[in-house]
Amino acid sequence: MAFAELLEQVGSLGRFQIFQIISLVFPIAFVTSHNLLENFTAAIPAHRCRIPLLDNATASPNVTGGPGPEALLRAFIPLDEHQKPERCRRFLHPQWQLLEPNTSDPNASVAGTEPCLDGWVYDQSNFTSSIVSEWNMVCDWLFLKPMTQSIYMAGIMIGALIYGSLSDRFGRRLVLSCCYLQLAISGTCTAVAPNFSLYCSLRFLSAFAVAGIMMNTSTLLMEWTRTQARARVMTINALGFSFGQAMLSGVAYAIRDWYLLQLTVSVPFFLFFLSSWWLAESARWLIITGKTDRGLHALRKVAGINGKKDARDTLTTEIVLATMQEDLTTAKVQHSMVDLFRTPELRKRFGCMLSLWFTFGFTFYGLALDMQSLGSNIFLIQVLFGAIDIPNKMGAFFAMNHLGRRITQAGSFILAGLCILANTVVPPELQTLRVTFAVLAIGFVGSAFTTLVVYCSELFPTVLRMTASGGCQMLTRLGSSLGPLVRLLGPVSPLLPLCVYGGVPVLAGLAALLLPETLHLPLPDTVRDVESR
Repeated sequence: MAFAELLEQVGSLGRFQIFQIISLVFPIAFVTSHNLLENFTAAIPAHRCRIPLLDNATASPNVTGGPGPEALLRAFIPLDEHQKPERCRRFLHPQWQLLEPNTSDPNASVAGTEPCLDGWVYDQSNFTSSIVSEWNMVCDWLFLKPMTQSIYMAGIMIGALIYGSLSDRFGRRLVLSCCYLQLAISGTCTAVAPNFSLYCSLRFLSAFAVAGIMMNTSTLLMEWTRTQARARVMTINALGFSFGQAMLSGVAYAIRDWYLLQLTVSVPFFLFFLSSWWLAESARWLIITGKTDRGLHALRKVAGINGKKDARDTLTTEIVLATMQEDLTTAKVQHSMVDLFRTPELRKRFGCMLSLWFTFGFTFYGLALDMQSLGSNIFLIQVLFGAIDIPNKMGAFFAMNHLGRRITQAGSFILAGLCILANTVVPPELQTLRVTFAVLAIGFVGSAFTTLVVYCSELFPTVLRMTASGGCQMLTRLGSSLGPLVRLLGPVSPLLPLCVYGGVPVLAGLAALLLPETLHLPLPDTVRDVESR
């Protein structure tokens, strides 16, 4: 509460906070683009085996009045169950008899086939190029696509761990600026990666920076805003992710080459890096870590921007130290994640929250990175995902204040799971209905995320709040790493991935019912406060 008093003196929600929200939330939209980028840069185009006789212009037969190249494919590539050319096999020997009109050779189905030894031909009607067509990530190499997504999510997981510690040691703004620069460089270099291994390495480094940006953005917003406005400010921050989803769809629609799209969402971070130096470092962090003079300078700077001239002129080092004396004493007590397991109530809360954060990462990225499975216009679906996110997050904000945190949390996850499971009984022909259920599921997952951010802060005592948050973030990234891999179960049964994606949030919603309600309750400060409730 001591720093809150200082913040009120210099202005807790004035011009400085407004400028800061704009400066921090705008880059978040581009961060979201990186998180969901491979929906477009790793799109799987329609493809078939390359036939040198047909696809090599210098070797193609020039027969006037004869069948065209598409018709000739019938003799070289067998048809699948949908009467379309097989994607991964071709005849060992041309089946010329299949070119005869009204002819159906019963022996064609048993004719010898072989893999695509000469590569593939890709449809370029939707995307001029993607990393899939660049490095032939199809057929036996199809597993590489979800693997790249999991590598990216693993980068966020490890980045959250490392940059969390670096932020506590070197400051929020410094680490944020470095992360902007790292993402600008690694993202730009990704666009010109000469091979798949280097591409994955650069994406991992990009994800590393993304983790630092997301964490330090949230921390700076929280530490420069008064308590009563934090939920509102964090909702605005969450809406930045929603706007980013819709923005990405428009950019990807205009730019169909994967490397140009990669450049478009990466180069702006050079500008964000340059503009980030005007941001004020967290005065709370500066004072707590013994950098009182710099903390005082930051407070005076904010007071000047907010028009609080009296506070700017009267604040002194002695006043700051006297006001923050209690916090400075508390900061000397060391806590670790082990303390979250020492008492029964904390164990229950931490265990439930770990499962909820894991479920969010697992379900959201499992669905959001697999829009092609819906078999519709992925540009439109991406817009719908972002559009539904906005009212759902606003709805969650109001539901938390009327129904309570626990019911909102449980209901959001359960409804998301039921929408996903509903698609297991919807036939593929009803594409509109399938897309509707998928969009609703993403919307409810967004509601769950908005609730999680607030609920998690209210469940843990002040002395362990950031420690618990760090552990939960790790589980989120673990879930987001494993989520895309569930799609590898598709060849076993097309319904199996949907059953997993739908079942996990339903179970998580039931687990949320084990948590206590925190609506209108003061924040706990100590472990004793938690155990006595």
